[in-house]
Parts: sequence; structure tokens; C-alpha cells
Amino acid sequence: MENVRSLVRKAPADGVRKGIQEVAEQLGVTQRTLRFYEGKGLIDPERVGNTRVYTRRDIGRMQLILRGKRLGFSIREIVEFLDLYDADPDHVEQMARLAERVRERLADLEKQQVALVDTIRELRQIEQEATARIGQAGPGRTIQRRPSPR
Repeated sequence: MENVRSLVRKAPADGVRKGIQEVAEQLGVTQRTLRFYEGKGLIDPERVGNTRVYTRRDIGRMQLILRGKRLGFSIREIVEFLDLYDADPDHVEQMARLAERVRERLADLEKQQVALVDTIRELRQIEQEATARIGQAGPGRTIQRRPSPR
């Protein structure tokens, strides 16, 4: 995986400029997705007439945005990371905030994992009970319904 420093560049060193279709294909997103993040102010492609032109920096920012979304961060949190990156030339503050947010996200995911394990265990128990009842009925017989509790 690429690190944050390699994903975002302050200026396009090689002068790379790409159109929206090419960038969408490169990132595996729709053009609408790119326009959405532009509308939110997370990227700001240049304009040549009515055509959006993306620099390496815009593409790097989109890679960070997409990674953040994939990891479960909100747009607000992603904006915060990008703002810190732009404001802090040494990126110390951004990295500290990122580490804090990652720890919070890990804690949330670990809670969800515990809940999922409990749910899976309960579903397996229900499956075993249902299978046992089917086996007790035998072929061609129906299972007697239990009276529902009132």
C-alpha cells in the first residue's frame, strides 16, 4: 500500500493532466463520484472550458478519499485529514490525528466483530435445533407446531 506522503503531491511535478473519464477508469469509480467529491470541495480540478482536468495532486487526493471511505471514515473526517495535510507541512499533526482516528475505528470494528461472532453462534444454534427437529419428524412427516407463547 502506498503511504500518505506518496499519494498527495503539492504540485504535479510531471505536468500530468487527465480528463474525468480517464481518472474515473484509473480509480475504478464513476464520473459522478468524482463530481460528488468536487461538489463537496474535496478535490478541485482545473477547468479548460467546460472540461475538468485532473492533476496528479487531484488523483492523489481522490486515492486518499477512497481509502478513507473504504476504511469507514466519514466525509467530515476525510476533510479534516486533507485540511491537516494541507496546513501542516511536516504532517505531524495530521499523522497524530490519523492515528487517533484509526484507533477509534479499530475499537468500533472490534465491537462489531464481537457482535457478529455472537450472532453467528446464535444462528448456528438455531440451525442445529431446526435440523434436529426435522430429523425427529422423519421422512414424509410434518413437524408439530409448538403453541405460541401468549
